[in-house]
Amino acid sequence: MKKISLFTPCYNEEGNLYDMYTRVTEVMKTLPQYEYEYVLIDNCSTDKTPEILRKIAAEDKRVKVIFNLKNFGPSRSGSHGFFQTSGDVSICFACDFQDPPELIPEFVKKWEQGAKVVWGKKEGSDENKIMYAIRCLYYKIIKGMAENEQYENVTGFGLYDKEVLDLLRKYAGPTPNFRNMISEFGYSIEFVMYHQPKRKSGHSSYNLFKYMNVALNDMVNTSKLPLRVATFIGAIVAVISFLIALYYLILKLIFWESYDIGMATLVIGLFFIGAVQIMFVGIVGEYVGEILTRMNDRPLVIERERLNFDEDEEQ
Repeated sequence: MKKISLFTPCYNEEGNLYDMYTRVTEVMKTLPQYEYEYVLIDNCSTDKTPEILRKIAAEDKRVKVIFNLKNFGPSRSGSHGFFQTSGDVSICFACDFQDPPELIPEFVKKWEQGAKVVWGKKEGSDENKIMYAIRCLYYKIIKGMAENEQYENVTGFGLYDKEVLDLLRKYAGPTPNFRNMISEFGYSIEFVMYHQPKRKSGHSSYNLFKYMNVALNDMVNTSKLPLRVATFIGAIVAVISFLIALYYLILKLIFWESYDIGMATLVIGLFFIGAVQIMFVGIVGEYVGEILTRMNDRPLVIERERLNFDEDEEQ
């Protein structure tokens, strides 16, 4: 019997968790021909999420739970938990109901037809219209910058064959970017279209800083274009600065006594060039920081406890 692994990352999801488990259980009743496990990872929640997870795991041995020692961030925690699945195919989705578990049968159907990767693709959303528009713009920017094919309105919600997930485990590194890695691997991707509902309960743990951090990580991991743009603009600024300096030098030589170069011109020029330099040093710093992170080779998370994993599945 083929085995389906389901995975959900959790952080302060006490208002969603039990309902999500119930919905998933009902969905899997429509797929009786498959064995399944449901893996959840708790990223050091501060509400009643851990207690609910323990209760569910005690009642259903198909539910496997990982508790992190501390909050390692959504990307690292989610990637680590997803890598602990053991099925012939693995499906990941959020706990807030914005990734509808009812799409699981459609994902599995496309997998049985030969697809190695099946993603849910948003054709609309009930979230804040401004936020949705910003997301769409972000997808277009990343798509324009990336060296590999990028797909708009996908979050990674979907199905991954074991063959693909084994490659992700092997090459993920400390800052996994599944969407870009799948493009680099060259797998063809099938899509299931859906309308994204609002979050059922609670609020997102992401803030502006975290969104910016994700955007910068995506930029660094998908493209060298910012470095090339920095080099190009640096060259243009150098040429313009040289021409301006030459222009003022000629004026000064011709009108030696009457022409005053002026401190304002010098100060504005210095500030402009300095600002450009600082910006591009920051861009280079992002790439250097990513290299340093990869060289440190730290684990994605440190686990505090596992529930319902077999001995051969323990770390």
